Amino acid sequence: MEGEKVTTMIQARITIPDKRTAFSGTTTAPLFAWPWEHYGNYKYLFYVALLAKYLYPTTTTEEGTEGSSWCLHILLLFLLRGLLYQLWSSYDYMFFLNRTRRISEEGIDFKQIDAEWNWDNFLILHAIVAVLAYWSFPSLTNLPLWDGRGIFCCLALHIGVSEPVYYWLHRLLHSPNLFTDYHWLHHSSKVSHPFTAGHATFLEHLVLCIVIGVPILGTVFIGYGSISILYSYVLLFDMLRCLGHSNVEVIPHHLFENIPLLRYLVYTPTYHNIHHMDMRTNFCLFMPVYDILGKTINTRYWDLHKDISSRKKTSAPGFVFLGHVVDIMAALHTPFVFRSFNSIPFSKKFFLFPFWPPTFLVMLAMWAKSKTFLVSFYNLRGRLHQTWVVPRFGFQYFLPFAADGINKQIEEAILRADRLGVKVISLAALNKNESLNGGGTLFINKHPDLKVRVVHGNTLTAAVILNEIPRDVDEVFLTGSTSKLGRAIALYLARRRVRVLMLTQSTERFLKIQKEAPEELQKFLVQVTKYQAAKQCKTWIIGKWTTPREQSWAPSGTHFHQYVVPPVIPFRRDCTFGKLAAMRLPEDVEGLGSCEYTMERGVVHACHAGGVVHFLEGWKHHEVGAIDVDQIDVVWKAALRHGLKPMQNFIVDKSCNWGISQ
Repeated sequence: MEGEKVTTMIQARITIPDKRTAFSGTTTAPLFAWPWEHYGNYKYLFYVALLAKYLYPTTTTEEGTEGSSWCLHILLLFLLRGLLYQLWSSYDYMFFLNRTRRISEEGIDFKQIDAEWNWDNFLILHAIVAVLAYWSFPSLTNLPLWDGRGIFCCLALHIGVSEPVYYWLHRLLHSPNLFTDYHWLHHSSKVSHPFTAGHATFLEHLVLCIVIGVPILGTVFIGYGSISILYSYVLLFDMLRCLGHSNVEVIPHHLFENIPLLRYLVYTPTYHNIHHMDMRTNFCLFMPVYDILGKTINTRYWDLHKDISSRKKTSAPGFVFLGHVVDIMAALHTPFVFRSFNSIPFSKKFFLFPFWPPTFLVMLAMWAKSKTFLVSFYNLRGRLHQTWVVPRFGFQYFLPFAADGINKQIEEAILRADRLGVKVISLAALNKNESLNGGGTLFINKHPDLKVRVVHGNTLTAAVILNEIPRDVDEVFLTGSTSKLGRAIALYLARRRVRVLMLTQSTERFLKIQKEAPEELQKFLVQVTKYQAAKQCKTWIIGKWTTPREQSWAPSGTHFHQYVVPPVIPFRRDCTFGKLAAMRLPEDVEGLGSCEYTMERGVVHACHAGGVVHFLEGWKHHEVGAIDVDQIDVVWKAALRHGLKPMQNFIVDKSCNWGISQ
C-alpha cells in the first residue's frame, strides 16, 4: 500500500544520525542566546515581582488597582499556559494510551531533554512583552470581560496577517544563512514533543511575539478587545503549537474525509512532523492552505496521516523489564508526570509533597482496577526494549491478601509478552519475591510451553556484588544470607576461601546451604545470630533492612555492600555505603531518556541488566528459582562482552572474575 510505503520512508529518519550534529550551527549570532540563559531558576523572580505588584499595589487609586489587575492576568496566563504544555507533555508520554499512533517510534534521549530544559523561556518573554504593552497602550487597562465582535476581528487578523507573516518568515529562516545562525536549534530535536515548540532562539521568539500580538492588539485598537479574547486566543494558540509538535496523531483521518475543507484549515501532528523530516515543505503556522498557495505542501501527507491515525499495531519489543511502583513519591518519577524530573535520579523533592494526596487516590484506583502498562522504552542494536509496570506499590507486596492479585498481574503480563513475541521478560525486585512466586517458578510450572523466557536477573546481581569486593578481603558479614542472593553469594565466596559470617536464626536453612558447598569448603560458612558477631568485620553485605542500632556494630571504616530494596539509610558517617547493584547500558543505546528509580542516567538495576544479557546472548533457558552459582562467572563475562559496564571503581581481573579495588 502507498500509505505503508510513505510510513517507511518517513520513519527512515529514525536511522538518521543525531540531528544535533547534522543540523549544528553557530551559537554566537546576535540575539541567539536568551538574556537570562545563565540565571537558572532565578529567572522566575520576574513573576515574583508581578505577584508582589498585585498583592501590594503602589497606589490605591483606580489606576493602581488596574495595574495590579493586569499583573494578575499575566500571572494567570503564565500558569495556564505552563499547565497546558505540561498536560500535553504528559499525554505525549502516555505510551499505554497512544503507542499505536506515535509518528516516530524513536525515543527522546537525555540530550534532547537537556537541550529543551528551558523550553519555557518564551513564557517569560511574553510576560515581559505584556508588561511593556500595558505601559505603552493605556487602552489595555479598560478591557471589558467579553465582546463577541472581537472573535471575528481576532480571527480575521490571524488568518489575514499572522498566518502569512509566519509562513514567509519561516521560509526565510530556512535560507542557508538564517538556518545556520538561528533555526538549526529548533530542528536539532530528533523527536518532536510539545516542549520542542519552545526550543528556539531568542530572536525567533521575538518574531513570534509579533505573530501572536497582532491579532490581540489589533482587536483592541479596533475597539472590540476583551479579557476573554486575550485568554482564548493565547491559550488556543498554545494548544495548536502543542498539537503540531506532539509525536502522537490525535486527529482521526475520517474527520477530514467527512469535512474535506478542514484539511486546509488546520494542521495535524503528522503535518508538522513532516516539516521536521523534509524541511523543504509544510512551513505554515496552523493552516495548510498557505502551503498550498506557496506550493510547499508535502503531497504525501494525506496518505501518511491516514496510515498513522488508523494504525492498530506497533512494533513488538524483544525484551521487557517488568517493574513495579516503589512508593507514592516514587510514582511521580515517571515521564508522563514530569519529564525533566524523570530524567534525573529519583530523590524526594519539596515540590512533590502537594501531589501526595492525589497520587494516593490514584494508587487506590489502580488497586481497584488496572493492569500492567508500558511506561518507557529504548532501542539497543536495532531491537526495542520496554519497561512495563505492575500497578502495585511496594507495601502491597507484603499484604498476604494481595499476593494472588499481584501474581495474577504478573502472570497476565508474561502471557501478553508471550503473545506479542517478546523473547525475554525480566522480573524486577518484588515481582520475583521468593515468598510470592518462588522467584518466577510459579509461572514456569503453570505454563510450561511459554516461548518467552522468564528471567529474574539475580545471577548478574550476584556477580555485580561479588565483583565489588576487593580480592584481599578474607572475611565478610552477610545478612539476608538464606535468600536466593544470599545463598549464591555465600557459596561463591566459600569457593574463593573467604570466611562468610551468615546472619540467620534458622540453623536448618543454614545447614542446607552449607551442605551445598564441597566438604573441604564448608568451614568457610559460619552461622551467626547477632550483629555483634561482626564487630571486627569491615566488609558487610546487606540483604535485609538494617537499623541504626544494627549498623552501630560495624567497626569504623566498614564498607556496606547492599542488595536490599529500598536501600538502607547510611547512618554511619565513618563508614561507606555502596549503591544497589547496577550496570551501565552499552554506549550504543538509543532513545533512553528515563532514569530507573535512583540510578544514574544510562544505568539500570542489575536484574534489568541480567535480562538484557539473557536477550542479547539469545539464551533459551528460563532463569528462575535458585541461582546457579556456576553461571555467575558466565553471565558476568557475557555482560562485559556486550558492553555493559559495572558502576563501581574497580578493575576486572578476567582470569578469576574478581573485582580489585583501586
